[in-house]
Amino acid sequence: MSGAAPSEVAAFLAEVTPERRIHEAAKLDQLFQQVTGYTPRLYSGGILGYGTYDYTYASGHSGTSLATGFAPRKAKLSIYIMPGYADFSAILSRLGKHRIGKSCLYLNKLADADLDVLAELIRAGLANLQKHWPVQPT
Repeated sequence: MSGAAPSEVAAFLAEVTPERRIHEAAKLDQLFQQVTGYTPRLYSGGILGYGTYDYTYASGHSGTSLATGFAPRKAKLSIYIMPGYADFSAILSRLGKHRIGKSCLYLNKLADADLDVLAELIRAGLANLQKHWPVQPT
């Protein structure tokens, strides 16, 4: 899988709402590209993904998923640290105000988070994912 055309990503980022999310999404895109070295790929549902991995579960279910990424939602920023195998509580304790799901981190606003700690979390998530499934660049 290849990354999105720069114009496709730029168009997506320019259409993010509300307007304050445009700036947050641009900062996150820059951070994810810097940390991962991958080109973003635009997924349905307004998700920018960086890297991919193929998986096959014991049940036989298989597929391809983004390795890490984010979605600039109206209410919150959703950060995807896939697939949620590890306990990152030591890093999360230094991140700032957030909420977590199984493979998701939710931020009300980017200013709530320490971006250096978020970069550390992205790196840790990719390293952990790589132990389970090979990560491919986008």
